[in-house]
Amino acid sequence: MLIERVETNIEHMEKEEIIRRHIEKVYLESDHLVKRIQRVTSDHGREIGIRLKDPRDLVAGDVLYMDDKNMIVIDVVADDLLVITPRSIKEMGNIAHQLGNRHLPAQFEDDSMMVQYDYLVEELLNELEIPYQREKRKVKQAFRHIGHSHG
Repeated sequence: MLIERVETNIEHMEKEEIIRRHIEKVYLESDHLVKRIQRVTSDHGREIGIRLKDPRDLVAGDVLYMDDKNMIVIDVVADDLLVITPRSIKEMGNIAHQLGNRHLPAQFEDDSMMVQYDYLVEELLNELEIPYQREKRKVKQAFRHIGHSHG
């Protein structure tokens, strides 16, 4: 099976539309969400080729295929994350600056900042006494490196 476009996202579907279909899942690591061309295997053992025509990243909940009875949906494997919860704007600014200097991609959810686990970042958080937890957590989108130059 070759998929060239995403049908929809499960979050945009009515509950009745979802429950009347059998859901087959494709589990991807978050960094594979940025790949437009890849070969994957569903949780039912079906081989699927993905070659997206649109220049977009995959997102958790994307529906790759759908007919009257079935659908194939993207799910994301939990990442090993540092979930940072600064107590003040000063702590947030400090850690954001430190991590920005390392070009480490981050995601934000409520009052926390999430980065992929890195022992050097963990040491830095301990040194700066900024509260954090190491968690296995699913993210909806890939951690994306932002390219730029210091020039």
